[in-house]
Amino acid sequence: MVVNKPTIIIYCKEPDRDFLREVYAGIEEEGVLYQVQNREGDLDDLAFEAANESMLGSGIGICGARLAMQMQRLPKGKNVFELNAPSFRQCRNLGANSARAIKKMPFKPVY
Repeated sequence: MVVNKPTIIIYCKEPDRDFLREVYAGIEEEGVLYQVQNREGDLDDLAFEAANESMLGSGIGICGARLAMQMQRLPKGKNVFELNAPSFRQCRNLGANSARAIKKMPFKPVY
């Protein structure tokens, strides 16, 4: 029997490891669990699938140095946040905002 935990799902394709570490840190600061998997696809595919497969309804896609946060029931390509070559602070806040969305808290600045 497979038991899914309520986690934020992060789907990656050749992610920048430093950016990924900062995303983890932002989610952990908010006290939410996450899981990471390598997948094929473009940024919109990764974020959309992650959000729809997360029990919490929040997902992040990372493709190289591009990141996107997506929520369930939003159309594919309509990401809540999308970052290209972000700073470490932006990555951390993106992770935190993914957790804050499910906790219904105000977002931290990303742009």
